Amino acid sequence: MDRLQSFGNDPFDKPPCRGCSSSLSEPYIKCAECGPSPFLLCLQCFTRGFEYKQHESDHKYEIMTSDFPVLEPGWTALEEMALLEAVMDCGFGNWQDVAYQMRTKTKEECESHYMKNFIHNPLFSSTLLSLRKTKDSRFAEGAIPFKPTDDPPRPTFDSVLSRDMAGYMPARADFMEEFDNYAEWDLKDIDFVDDDSDILRALKLSVVDIYHSRLKERQRRKKVIRDHGLINLRKFQMLERCYPKEVQELYDVMRRFARVAGPIEHDKFIESHALEFELRREIRRLQEYRKAGIKSFCSAKVYERVKRLREEERRKRTMLCDVLQYIQDGRACQQWLSKQAAIDAGITPAVTTITVSATGRRSAPPLNLTGLPGTEKLNEREKELCQVVRLVPGAYLEYKQALLNECRRQGGLRLAQARSLIKIDVNKTRKIYDFLIKEGYITKA
Repeated sequence: MDRLQSFGNDPFDKPPCRGCSSSLSEPYIKCAECGPSPFLLCLQCFTRGFEYKQHESDHKYEIMTSDFPVLEPGWTALEEMALLEAVMDCGFGNWQDVAYQMRTKTKEECESHYMKNFIHNPLFSSTLLSLRKTKDSRFAEGAIPFKPTDDPPRPTFDSVLSRDMAGYMPARADFMEEFDNYAEWDLKDIDFVDDDSDILRALKLSVVDIYHSRLKERQRRKKVIRDHGLINLRKFQMLERCYPKEVQELYDVMRRFARVAGPIEHDKFIESHALEFELRREIRRLQEYRKAGIKSFCSAKVYERVKRLREEERRKRTMLCDVLQYIQDGRACQQWLSKQAAIDAGITPAVTTITVSATGRRSAPPLNLTGLPGTEKLNEREKELCQVVRLVPGAYLEYKQALLNECRRQGGLRLAQARSLIKIDVNKTRKIYDFLIKEGYITKA
């Protein structure tokens, strides 16, 4: 009988009985001749003489139990293991919770037994001292001095910092939710036993190989994120905005190649292109100076100042031309021009009243289409129409498509039908209808 054989890596995780498949409770029987995997039986199956494949009832056996003292009387081996596990779970010194988890000993008994046998025991202390000396002698030559560093941040769950860092925990160097987070689910029910056929064992090994490949991909992604500093995405985006617009577009295109090149090589590549862009821009500026006949930097400063003034004047004239193109009241336009001329000449203009149009209302200024979505899909005549009727390009494209579909279905379209389809101002509808008729997009019914 070998009582110490019950101590394994995890004594509470024993395989079931090979006879009735029930959970084993001590004492139980282990066959001494069947192997290499243990052949375990409960007492009921052993008394019935259970036999299976190579196991026979007359084989030698061992009684597995931990109900015997090890360090001192009154403490069984099972209680010793339960004490060590409770100290690991609850922490050293938390004897109230340790006793509550053990159930069989008081707080004072747990503390005195642990301090006597595991802390102040000369056998254990000498063993630990010898292990420490051996380790120190092994690493004495290449030892690296320890330098205390700042404590890493520990963001709470679902906090702003935790969301900014995508659930990354710096103290553990891990993520709250990993890539392919449920990869382990495929392995939780796999168990390798001697009764498996060759095909079933090969299938199980294939599942394990697939799991290993998924782990490698998870580690590869984490390495790319750490090496390139992609944990705090907001800070990474702020660094990108330091570059000019053209370099930002290049950065966005070349980001997919960061996994191939290392972080230093990738940053050098982007920085070199940013420097190239700056050099090209400076060369174009110097070529412009030479073309204008400028030979000194003092003259270049005067040139830049005059150039800015010229651009402002050109922009004002362009805006004025755009306004004059759509003004219908000529008298009001003339009064506005006289007033602006007096202001430019430094003369206080006389107070004049701008007359309104015959309808009693001022003409609305044209709509500025700059930056509006859908503007790039319009031609020049369509842009002019949207500016006059003050209609955003997206709405115009939607109304145009609706009228085209109805005209194609009916073979023609009348103004009344167009007004029933487009629920906007009737005057705007008429202008859109007349424009589509004129451009040949639709035909009258």
